[in-house]
Amino acid sequence: LTGTVKNITDYGAFIDLGGIDGLLHVTDMSWGRVGHPSEIFQVGDQVEVVVLHFDRETGRVSLGYKQKSSDPWERVEETYAPGTRARGRVVSLTNYGAFVELEAGVEGLVHVSEMSWTRRVRHPSKLVNVGDEVEVIVLDVNRAAKRISLGMKQVEPDPWETIEERYRPGTRILGKVRNLTDFGAFVELEPGVDGLLHISDMSWTRNVGHPSEVLKKGQELETQILNVDKENKRISLGLKQIQPDPWTTVAQRYPMGSRVTGKIVRLTDFGAFVELEPGVDGLLHISQMSSRPINRPDEIVSVGDELTLLVIRVDPNERRIGLSLKELAHAIETPEGEGGGQGRRGKKGKQRDEYDYGDED
Repeated sequence: LTGTVKNITDYGAFIDLGGIDGLLHVTDMSWGRVGHPSEIFQVGDQVEVVVLHFDRETGRVSLGYKQKSSDPWERVEETYAPGTRARGRVVSLTNYGAFVELEAGVEGLVHVSEMSWTRRVRHPSKLVNVGDEVEVIVLDVNRAAKRISLGMKQVEPDPWETIEERYRPGTRILGKVRNLTDFGAFVELEPGVDGLLHISDMSWTRNVGHPSEVLKKGQELETQILNVDKENKRISLGLKQIQPDPWTTVAQRYPMGSRVTGKIVRLTDFGAFVELEPGVDGLLHISQMSSRPINRPDEIVSVGDELTLLVIRVDPNERRIGLSLKELAHAIETPEGEGGGQGRRGKKGKQRDEYDYGDED
């Protein structure tokens, strides 16, 4: 059936069929998107249509143009099976993704999470615009609901698939601080691959309260790979691990019975912490401050005092060094070789109980 376009409205076109007019609704013009009837027809055009419905009482005729061809969704499962690579045109953007026209009447959604392996896409417009030609991979097809899920990032390999080959625990890597949180810093190792530098792995020698005390956003730094979790896409990094742990050789540097000099850095109810070197503190327990009974550490010492003390306990595994002011005074008063030495040796049987003074915290 052939007619002439007589009039065009926002919702369709009236077709003169020779003595009777029929309405070709905009939704029946194409299986694809039609913004306005004028995109397809102009007044005076000769058009071949099919009759969809005729109301004898009102004389109204509903016409179809797209119905001359089959619905493309009838063969969509064969044409666009999951895994198929296809090209399409971006026809619409939303907050959650981009709609891509694969052919007239067949559109698929590229969800924002399926756009890039390497970029954190907050809105599709950061990557694509309406009218762009894009290459996609079909992820899923639901013919009944007329939905196709598409992926753009799947066109390229997932960088996490080979992550264990590129980032082995123990290796050093350069990266850039992308973000700071209360618990650590996220370091970009390559586009799309971040590692977490936990606050506890930032320094051997400082008690870091917040990552901003050590790092700043955008800073480039060298870290060591501690662990790679491919399944959960997580990499653990260490900054302090690129330097030796000062506690590994502490027993050699501060042997039992040696005299050391340090500074009081903190007082507690049970004693005073003494900094012997950056990252290595010892405990001067309240019971080791004086031969006379005392109630509070500040009766004997103050923060900032520099003292010479005797090492009476070393435990590298627990990161503890026990110090004594009382025993140093006793050693000075009773030099070895004057009879007092035998007395000091006689006390060694008690040393474990006497100096293992319970909880320090």
